[in-house]
Amino acid sequence: MERAGGTVVVIVYDGVRLLDVTGPLEVFTVANEHGAGYRPLVASPGGRDVVTSGGVRIGADVAMEDVHGGVHVLLVPGSPDVGSAAADLFLLDQVRRLSGEAEQVASVCAGAFVLAAAGLLDGHRAATHWDLAERLARDYPTISVDGDAIFVRDGKVVTSAGISSGIDLALGLVEADHGSDLARTVAKHLVVFMQRPGGQSQFSVRLNAPAPRCEPLRAALDAVVLDPSADHGLEAMAGRAGMSVRQLTRLFGKELGTTPARYVERARVERAKNLLETGDQPLDVVARRSGFGSPETMRRAFARALGVTPAAYRARFRSTGDGCSS
Repeated sequence: MERAGGTVVVIVYDGVRLLDVTGPLEVFTVANEHGAGYRPLVASPGGRDVVTSGGVRIGADVAMEDVHGGVHVLLVPGSPDVGSAAADLFLLDQVRRLSGEAEQVASVCAGAFVLAAAGLLDGHRAATHWDLAERLARDYPTISVDGDAIFVRDGKVVTSAGISSGIDLALGLVEADHGSDLARTVAKHLVVFMQRPGGQSQFSVRLNAPAPRCEPLRAALDAVVLDPSADHGLEAMAGRAGMSVRQLTRLFGKELGTTPARYVERARVERAKNLLETGDQPLDVVARRSGFGSPETMRRAFARALGVTPAAYRARFRSTGDGCSS
């Protein structure tokens, strides 16, 4: 017997990211194939076709301005052109209006900027793509931005991280509506994680700390990044920088917002990530070359930084090119 799901209105506009739209729609579609009763509606300005960021044309079911009431989920996908979407006054007005009529409001990736510009994230905790988290926090200081979460639920507002995490978000909505059994069935059919292990840190770029203004401190940081396996204890780092341990610790906090030990651990995690992605050395060798000393120390650091084990990280991100031969 079909179970209630409700109307899911997915907002589309020129330049929208295709997977932000189709990923969640596939989740609701497969949920319907297993008994849910969602009614997905693709809504655009004026009900016209839109062209996605990849050049694919999407047809709309309805004009967003013609949607009135009865909305279970309002879903706002993102766009690579973050500024244009967040500055589209018509889009913002419609999202603001529809949010008041929706039981839940959700965004995928950079769609959080549309919700933020519409004033819907003020005072809320929110997620977005890891590469945009700092910008969202800077542009909208009233939002508590979680740069590592795959998706965040805060009241009726649900925001997700980058692009494919819209699938995670939609699975979470299905689970809330219909329970874990149905959500797990959908995840299995889509061949995705029911709950993706770890956070966005797994997918972020290499170590990216702000450049310090103090030249001796910059030299100390360079030494850590160039050879994470070397001795980077407080005394050794302070000696390279030509300052006291106390002064070094103070500068780390002031200029980098972290401690020397945490910075060194981050650099070692980055080195280990690279070794795990590109080679097949045993974990004890990876740990030694990264400066951790032991696989257990490396495992604890990965758990803190990424939320996954080194072995799981290698399984997920190792290059597939080394299996080719001529």
